[in-house]
Amino acid sequence: MTDLDDVSVFFVGNATTVIRCGGFTVLTDPNFLHRGQRAYLGYGLSSRRRTEPAIDVGDLPALDAVVLSHMHGDHWDRVARRGLDRDVPIITTRQAARRLVRQGFGRARGMDTWQRHLIRGDGGRTLSVTAMPGRHARGPMGAVLPPVMGSMVEFGHGGRVNLRLYISGDTMMIPELAAIPRRYPDIDLGIVHLGGTKILGVLVTMDGREGVDWLRLIAPGIAVPIHYDDYEAFTSPLDDFRRRVDRAGLSDRVRYIHRGETLRLPVAVAASPA
Repeated sequence: MTDLDDVSVFFVGNATTVIRCGGFTVLTDPNFLHRGQRAYLGYGLSSRRRTEPAIDVGDLPALDAVVLSHMHGDHWDRVARRGLDRDVPIITTRQAARRLVRQGFGRARGMDTWQRHLIRGDGGRTLSVTAMPGRHARGPMGAVLPPVMGSMVEFGHGGRVNLRLYISGDTMMIPELAAIPRRYPDIDLGIVHLGGTKILGVLVTMDGREGVDWLRLIAPGIAVPIHYDDYEAFTSPLDDFRRRVDRAGLSDRVRYIHRGETLRLPVAVAASPA
């Protein structure tokens, strides 16, 4: 078996992970602020970090891509802006890509929902990222917050998908998400952003209840919750999600990892084309 069978997700903190599969290394939502520093959310709003990231930006391995769900200071911060390689491809929303290009990240790629970006590696290996639906808030608040995308990240080889991984991004449960399991009925791993974040009293990320609704809808083989306790704006602790998962009888679907821990799992070659 090849290294496609060795998949790992290293949890840095908040929504930041390092994902390795098939010779590719992907960083998600880079946030390397330290405890006590503020993430800026726009319109004069900010939130103070409660925790330390598991590693610093200078400790990162060589990256093949960064997947960025949206442009908020707890997903793309001033430390990442200074420390990341300006030549790394960053796959994100169109609004975020325009800002990143102005910051000197010339390979930022902005995408519309369902648009796909393909990166080719050695020996027929492929990494593709497809933009998924997402919305940061319902109602009027949704109109003032930045556009958000989820990401379907697929690692493949020889025209086949070996791992299909869906990252929710900072979305609420919205009707558009129902199209995801229709288009992708076989999702190996789901990474879900929780926390019940509130801005001006309005819920802008899923809490424990919506997290379980997401788990039922998307039905990944394994789900990993992240983005739940790092900032003062979070109001729904991980234990709320855990209790609701247990009551729903879905505990076998969820793996919990702490900052600094790595989830490893084997990958069976899927039958679907890449």
